[in-house]
Amino acid sequence: MFLKGIDHVQIAAPQNSENLCREFFSGIFEMKEIPKPENLRKRGGVWFQCGEQELHVGIQENFTPAVKAHPAFSVADLKKLKERLMEHDIDIKEDEPLEGAERFYINDPFGNRLEFLERQEKKK
Repeated sequence: MFLKGIDHVQIAAPQNSENLCREFFSGIFEMKEIPKPENLRKRGGVWFQCGEQELHVGIQENFTPAVKAHPAFSVADLKKLKERLMEHDIDIKEDEPLEGAERFYINDPFGNRLEFLERQEKKK
């Protein structure tokens, strides 16, 4: 088997939005910003640590938000996250149930779809 897992996920954002990315992903979700390699900094964007994986936000000219494709973040306490998002007036979108998990969606400040889910422990 060649694949070990996912190293990072990249989403796009409009030009000059790095500070809003920091406010959103670091401020609300408490993701730690990680430095981009020197040779990639000229492209703009910002990278964050998310568990063992990374979230890369790349700057895209003629940006269009991803309204269907999305990253799904694993959450330890979905209820607490939902409360935090509501404190920040972020619209939460419920969806059809997913067996073995609770979940919801939001849009980031640029309209990209983000999913958050908490898997239920399987009974033995």
